[in-house]
Amino acid sequence: MPGAVPSSAGVSARMSRQNSRDTLPEVAVRKILHAAGLRYRVNVPVPGMPRRTIDIVFPRVKIAIFLDGCFWHGCPQHATHPKANAEWWRTKLDRNMARDAETTGHLTAEGWTVLRFWEHEPIEDVARRIAAIVESKRGPDKP
Repeated sequence: MPGAVPSSAGVSARMSRQNSRDTLPEVAVRKILHAAGLRYRVNVPVPGMPRRTIDIVFPRVKIAIFLDGCFWHGCPQHATHPKANAEWWRTKLDRNMARDAETTGHLTAEGWTVLRFWEHEPIEDVARRIAAIVESKRGPDKP
C-alpha cells in the first residue's frame, strides 16, 4: 500500500519472507490428494482476475481450493491484530478479506465450486472433504 511504513526493519524482513504459495498446509493436502490418485494443478491464475491465483485447481470439474492463513485472511478463531501500525494493518487485512470475497464471488458466478479452508484445520479432514467433492462432481465412472 502506498505510503506504508514498516514499524521496524525486523518486521519488514519477517513479513517479506512469508510464503504466499507452497505453504506447509498446501503441500500436505496436495500430498494426500495425490496419494489418493487425484490429479490437480497448483497456483493457477484466477480466470479474468489478474494477480490472483488459486492454490489447488481441478479444472475439468471447475473446483477451486484456497488454503487461507489465519493471520492474512482474518480467521475468526485465530486472527491477531498487530499493535504497531495498527491502522495500516487493519486496512491491509480488511482488503485481503474483501479480495477473498470478491474472488469467491467471481469464480462462483463463472460456475466454479469454491472451497476455502483455514490453515489450522486438520489436513486429513481437508483432503477428505476435497476428495469427496471432486468425486461427486466427476461422477462414479469418471477418472
